[in-house]
Amino acid sequence: MENRLIRVICAAWLALALGARVVAAAEPQLPTVEVWKTPTCGCCTVWVRHLEEAGLKVKVTEMDDLTPIRRQFRVPPELSSCHTARVGGYVVEGHVPAEDVLRLLTTRPQITGIYVPGMPIGSPGMEGPDAEAFQVLALDAAGRKSVFATHTP
Repeated sequence: MENRLIRVICAAWLALALGARVVAAAEPQLPTVEVWKTPTCGCCTVWVRHLEEAGLKVKVTEMDDLTPIRRQFRVPPELSSCHTARVGGYVVEGHVPAEDVLRLLTTRPQITGIYVPGMPIGSPGMEGPDAEAFQVLALDAAGRKSVFATHTP
């Protein structure tokens, strides 16, 4: 009887282990985040590291002038920041938290992208004292803005 109990426990453990592997194998691969930044921007480098630490793959292209990229992806000047990214068909402008990028990729809303205008203190890559609340804005194809997320210190 004891031997049978051990076999049942081992079989259950094996089933759980195999089941966990099947679930892990079924998880979708996230697309690579393509980032354009200037070579001297330290906060952009910290933001890239923030994305990588959240499990996102990142490809960085350094350029002296990001104007052509922002024009190509139709980033409105009032929503611009110090770096521009593209992932899964969306624009990600500025110091957007990784959690919002992941939410964007999992919910796939009908928008063109998400934006953190300027460089708010306390946003990823802009950590420091006196952190301020900031919003991540969404922009749809018609140019309408809405709040995608609000972050408070």
